Amino acid sequence: MARAIWTGVITFGLVSVPVGLFTATEDHTVHFHQLQRGTSDRIHNRRVNERTGDEVASEDIVKGFETGEGEYVVVEPDELDEIAPGRSQTIDITDFVDLEEIEPVYFDRTYYLAPRGKEYTKVYELLRAALAEAGKVGIATFVMHGKQCLTALRAEDKVLVLETLHWADEVRDPRQELRELPSGRAGKGKELDMALQLVGALSGRWEPSRYHDTYQEKVRELVRAKAEGQEIAPAEEAPAATNVVDLMTVLQGSIDQARGGGETERAPQPKKPSPARKTARTTTGKRGKKTAAGKAPPKSARASTTTRGQRGTGKSELRELSKTELYERATENDIADRSKMSREELINALTHAGQRRKQNAA
Repeated sequence: MARAIWTGVITFGLVSVPVGLFTATEDHTVHFHQLQRGTSDRIHNRRVNERTGDEVASEDIVKGFETGEGEYVVVEPDELDEIAPGRSQTIDITDFVDLEEIEPVYFDRTYYLAPRGKEYTKVYELLRAALAEAGKVGIATFVMHGKQCLTALRAEDKVLVLETLHWADEVRDPRQELRELPSGRAGKGKELDMALQLVGALSGRWEPSRYHDTYQEKVRELVRAKAEGQEIAPAEEAPAATNVVDLMTVLQGSIDQARGGGETERAPQPKKPSPARKTARTTTGKRGKKTAAGKAPPKSARASTTTRGQRGTGKSELRELSKTELYERATENDIADRSKMSREELINALTHAGQRRKQNAA
């Protein structure tokens, strides 16, 4: 059972209801301990007096606001509580607004609110139902962990949700902070039509369970593989930026892929046939007819077909492969330090390995 991280009352008008505040999300990040390299010795952070070097107990630490170099105004924790009497235990709703009016950038963290006893459920449900029926959210403030929070209370099925909001002066204006923003409307005409087609082809219902934190999954796989003395394939490199000249072609390819390859999976890129396969498909028999693709190629073509460990050694063909495929081939060829190599380094290593095999065969 979850435990409340804050308790107090919600007030709207003269109505109040005691509630508890609960976190709505949980962290699934893989956490590591800090160790000294080459040892299993844990590293700990300690609060140390920078002048004496002595460790200081938490109860002996106070807050200080610097007014000048080396000069501080000291503030005790109870003094901060005294300047917010009562408000630290009250979520005071002052306004009701439409949720759509609040820009997403203002939202910070999400919490659940629950009544602190069965005797308070009627008033709690009254507020929840009123918000749901009106389609409004309640704007309120309260103090938690020594900080005043601006919040929006909204209704969900059977529960009140509290969203903490950033204050107006905490939100940056992108037009003042960012460079290289478009000065006018860039997308128009056929390009915009194709972009809208792509959005339509990739549109669907919001299903949160479809999405997974693949990076954390890979971190766990890395830890497991290292514990078992195995290697793990490196991740794909980020795609290159789209050339504006090729924009129409890229958009059309994206639309075709979305319509034919599903919504969440990238369609595999076609690979160029190896030189051996080209020879097999165009070899002419004694009567001057081309050999069928499904038939066994003549001896000359069979002799040129590479083995599993020798395939794909030409740079032009290797550049058609993904980094994962390159890594798999490097594993087949037993190339040292392959897990540390970039995509280009894997291509060079595989090319050199192919050249060495040809020299040994000769």
